Amino acid sequence: MPLRPAPRRGDGEGSVQVHLDPTLMVGKAQVIAVYGKGGIGKSTVSSNLSAAFSKLGKRVLQIGCDPKHDSTFTLTKRLIPTVIDILETVDFHAEELRVEDFVFEGYNGVMCVEAGGPPAGTGCGGYVVGQTVKLLKEHHLLDETDIVIFDVLGDVVCGGFAAPLQHASRALIVTANDFDSIFAMNRIVAAIQAKSKNYTVRLGGIVANRADGTDQIDRFNERTGLSTLARIPNLDVVRRSRLAKSTLFEMEETPELLSVQAEYLKLAQTLLDGTEPLAPAALKDREIFDLLGFD
Repeated sequence: MPLRPAPRRGDGEGSVQVHLDPTLMVGKAQVIAVYGKGGIGKSTVSSNLSAAFSKLGKRVLQIGCDPKHDSTFTLTKRLIPTVIDILETVDFHAEELRVEDFVFEGYNGVMCVEAGGPPAGTGCGGYVVGQTVKLLKEHHLLDETDIVIFDVLGDVVCGGFAAPLQHASRALIVTANDFDSIFAMNRIVAAIQAKSKNYTVRLGGIVANRADGTDQIDRFNERTGLSTLARIPNLDVVRRSRLAKSTLFEMEETPELLSVQAEYLKLAQTLLDGTEPLAPAALKDREIFDLLGFD
């Protein structure tokens, strides 16, 4: 008996992906989702990018999407409570919450939210993102926001943690110049391209982080059609800024610090001006394995 082709399915059907509720569209703000291999420095990049946008006079909201709720601590100087934690205190009666219960002002007026997440092995990250956006809309916090940055857990782009891609206009991938982070980036490229078939999100480009060299990134870009928007070198001041619970814009000025600040300001301006939507072709695992490395 011949095999019949599988019926076409909409985004999220037949999988654990999460449908976007049309009533939860963010609105007019420019929305950027930041992805990358776990531990690659997404929160550092996100927080300093938020600070750079604020320096350019924009009203910024950063949403951390990691149960560790450590996305925004360099902006707020503390670990703020998560949306899920706060909702639990009122038995998930969201109408009882006030804005100040879950939104905290950080450096230079950047507004900070930590979505949090379900306990390990339970629940859905997409539900958490959805509830967070719903609360922000109900309290009209998105009406006066120019930039929304989603800082997303690790390289998890399946299921619920792909939900920020449904809100974003551009996705950035943070990577280092090494095999593991580029291998993870390739998987993220594939996921973003899949989401772009049903949503407006497009790849904006790469942020090369802790990158004194970019030869492997450049090789991957040339093969796939990606481009690097910013390069953040491996500077000790970045490490020290995390220990100081501060953004790079609050550290004592040195020539190297001014240089990296300028790189973040340039990246923020590039995103404000609008990046060309990229449509890279993700590689098969064997292809990327053969591509990277030394000759």
